[in-house]
Amino acid sequence: MTVDIVTFGCRLNSYESEVIRKTAADDGLSDAIIFNTCAVTGEAVRQARQAIRRARKENPDKRLIVTGCAAQTDPDTFANMSEVDFVIGNADKQKAGAYRLTADSARVVVNDVFSVRETAGHLIDGLKDRARAFVEVQNGCDHRCTFCIIPYGRGNSRSAAAGDVVAQTQRLVAEGYNEIVLTGVDLTSWGNDLPGQPQLGNLVARILKLVPDLKRLRLSSIDAAEIDDTLFRAFAEEERLAPYLHLSLQHGDDLILKRMKRRHLRADAVALVEKVRSIRPDIAFGADMIAGFPTETEEHFDNAVSLVDACGLSYVHVFPYSPRPQTPAAKMPQLPRPVIKERAARLRAKAEEALRGHLARHAGRTLSCVIEKPGFARAADFTEVVFTGDATVGGISDIAITSHDGKHAVGELVSF
Repeated sequence: MTVDIVTFGCRLNSYESEVIRKTAADDGLSDAIIFNTCAVTGEAVRQARQAIRRARKENPDKRLIVTGCAAQTDPDTFANMSEVDFVIGNADKQKAGAYRLTADSARVVVNDVFSVRETAGHLIDGLKDRARAFVEVQNGCDHRCTFCIIPYGRGNSRSAAAGDVVAQTQRLVAEGYNEIVLTGVDLTSWGNDLPGQPQLGNLVARILKLVPDLKRLRLSSIDAAEIDDTLFRAFAEEERLAPYLHLSLQHGDDLILKRMKRRHLRADAVALVEKVRSIRPDIAFGADMIAGFPTETEEHFDNAVSLVDACGLSYVHVFPYSPRPQTPAAKMPQLPRPVIKERAARLRAKAEEALRGHLARHAGRTLSCVIEKPGFARAADFTEVVFTGDATVGGISDIAITSHDGKHAVGELVSF
């Protein structure tokens, strides 16, 4: 009588799925599948619906429960599926008692996520089947980018108390985790709602000081418009802070960035990576990029593609633009879907070229890597490494890089 959890989307969802797993167990839930959904794109919603239908065919007697951002923003879509037994919104999915479900329970429980004022300091013992642990330090978003539905699924920005974050990190390090990832919806807004309005750099410095046994601290996706001076200093001075930043850039053309209601321009993004690279030469950068935003011309798109080289990006996560309900961009003049698909393919080709260049530069180097599973590891700069040799999963080992296969660095475990 197990409870399986199917997770879609971001690292924050991965973390929350573990909280859900613990909450559901404490509530006595059994013989069920919980789908923790994502609403970032229409494709993410489609994949969730497809997975639900497949799960019902394969598990006719299990209870199917849908939660997450897509359940919050569009509960009717899932409530109208005959395969679904219960729909639980983001405001309730981590609450004790949410999974004490009986025949008398409400089938749909989706409350106002904007009424949520706290990010709870949930204590979990790590993520199932993961060598790295995630800690939620922030949730929600106060910004309203014209393409983004996430604020409607997550609510306004709210921060976990620094003491709770440190306690959770200490707990995970004591459990044996060598790498901790700080995650949130708008990570650099951490602290804006706390007394004194501390900044993310303060939290990073506090963790590194108070958890001396932590081998590696990593940041998840951050906004290019908000990196504070203390965080810059941490990258310059603290080797335990992983040399990798995944930036929410979205585009490389100023007019499109303005229409997206982003808070940075192209020059700001280029200046940021140059500044960080000057103080941390070994750093690598990734970015989220959208192809085919409404009104995007070929010239606009060319500026997006050229940003990959201008910023020296190693990883690019490409999103074909997908109109989301309730967002201003959905009301703008849309591009034909074949044009969006073709531009996304071109941007992905550029991303693949950039990744190959990044991997080629590692040939002949020895990288310190967290072993994620047998034969597979991740370097401090986020490079995926396949290797020969035996190493303990979750441990940190040196791997000598000999070549690459276009997606991973290839190497051999260094024996001492």
